[in-house]
Amino acid sequence: MLKTALVLIVAMLSFGQAQASDSREIGAVSTAFKLIGPNHKIVVSAFDDPKIKGITCYVARPRTGGIKGGLGLAEDPSLASVSCVQTGPVSYLKKISTDDDGEQVFDENRSIIFKTLDVKRLVDIEKGVLVYVVRTSRIIEGSPETSVSVVSPITWLGIAPEPVRIK
Repeated sequence: MLKTALVLIVAMLSFGQAQASDSREIGAVSTAFKLIGPNHKIVVSAFDDPKIKGITCYVARPRTGGIKGGLGLAEDPSLASVSCVQTGPVSYLKKISTDDDGEQVFDENRSIIFKTLDVKRLVDIEKGVLVYVVRTSRIIEGSPETSVSVVSPITWLGIAPEPVRIK
């Protein structure tokens, strides 16, 4: 009984805590009807790159429904996709990292037990292109299921994009 109560408390505290600033849910599409509890869905959220003004990313991922999903106890599948677009003139609010491992721009808890979804930004310095990769991971291993999105900043309403500002 105590163990069940503890699991419920942890679930309520950790479910769906998006760490990216200005993350917002755009909508959700039902994929399977559930008689009891919410339907299984594909949820789409949007966030702006925290260091680059003019870039918005959209992340789609499954959300498990049913009784466990409604209580926040279900483990969502390790699938996600990302699409990033230029939504205005590109300017760098801060210098960005060119580390081979990328720089994290979005992070979300996906289950009670240490499963996260994150989006990392890589930079192709030679071409001036921003590359965004989404992945899910656990403490010990991650999922090979991934998606990549590439943004090549262009002139927007007569305003040329700034050159990449790196650390």
